[in-house]
Amino acid sequence: MTTDTVTDVFEAHRPVLMGVAYRMLGRVADAEDVVQDAWLRWSAGDRAEVREPRGYLVRVTTRLAIDRLRRIKSRGETYVGPWLPEPYVTDFGDTVPDTAERAVLADSVSLAVLVVMESLSPLERAVFVLREAFGYPYADIAAVLDRGEPAVRQLAGRARKHVAERRPRYQVDPAERRDLTERFLAAATDGDLQGLLELLAPDVRLVGDSGGKSRAPLRVLESADHVGRFLLGAARKSVPALSLRFLEVNGGLAVLALSGDEPDSVFQLDVADGRIRTVYVLRNPDKLTSLAAAL
Repeated sequence: MTTDTVTDVFEAHRPVLMGVAYRMLGRVADAEDVVQDAWLRWSAGDRAEVREPRGYLVRVTTRLAIDRLRRIKSRGETYVGPWLPEPYVTDFGDTVPDTAERAVLADSVSLAVLVVMESLSPLERAVFVLREAFGYPYADIAAVLDRGEPAVRQLAGRARKHVAERRPRYQVDPAERRDLTERFLAAATDGDLQGLLELLAPDVRLVGDSGGKSRAPLRVLESADHVGRFLLGAARKSVPALSLRFLEVNGGLAVLALSGDEPDSVFQLDVADGRIRTVYVLRNPDKLTSLAAAL
C-alpha cells in the first residue's frame, strides 16, 4: 500500500473503531487515544498479510480498549457523585440507512446502557459491544479476543443477562422524546411547576454528573416532587444566562446549554407512556470539552 492508501483505509474504518472504543470506555478522550494507538500500529506495522483491514483494525482497537479499561479499573478511581458517560455526539447519517440497525446502534450507545455496562468486566464488555452493537459472529469475536468460541458464548450470555436485568424496561420513542423535551423546556423556563409535574412520572429519577466540579446533585434524586422542584430552582437561577440548542447525543435528542460559546451542561430525557422517566444532567466540565467540535 502507498502512504495515501494506508491513510485512506484507516480513515474509512475510523467511525467503526471510534464506535467500538467509545462503547468500551464511555469516555471520548480515552476512545480517541485508543484509536490513535491503533493508527500507529496500522501505519507502522507489517500489513502484507492483512487480508481484511476492518477485522484487523477492530481486533487491535478492541484489545487496546480492554487494556485501557483494565488500567482504569485497577486504579480504583473514586468519583464524586453519580457517574455518567461522557456525552458523545452521534449522527449516523446515510451510513446506516436501515431503521432497525440505527435503533440497535443508538440503543447500544445510550446513557442508560453505558451506565449498566460499567459494571461488566472488560472481556464481558468487549463481547457485548461486538455482538450486540456490531453483530459480530461468535467465531469472529473469539478471534478478536484470542479465546475459544464456547468461552465467548458464556461471556456473551452473562453480559446480556446482566444488562437486561439492570437496564430500563422501556423503549424511548424519538418523536415522544422530542415532544416531551420541548414541553419540559417550556415548563421549566416559564417557572410552571404544575406543568412540569404533569410531565414527570411519579417515580422519575434525576441523575446529575458534575464530578464535584460544578453544581449538581451529589446523589440521585427520586420522585416527581423532588425532581420537579430541583429543576425549577435550577432553571430559575441559570436559564436566563444560557442559550439552548438541540443536538443528538448518545443516539438520542439532547439539549446543550451554552454560557456564551462554552458548553455549560447537557441534559437528556428517557421517556415512556407520555411521561419522563429519567432526567440525565451532565455538568462535569471535563466531559463537555469534546462538544465544542459540534458547535
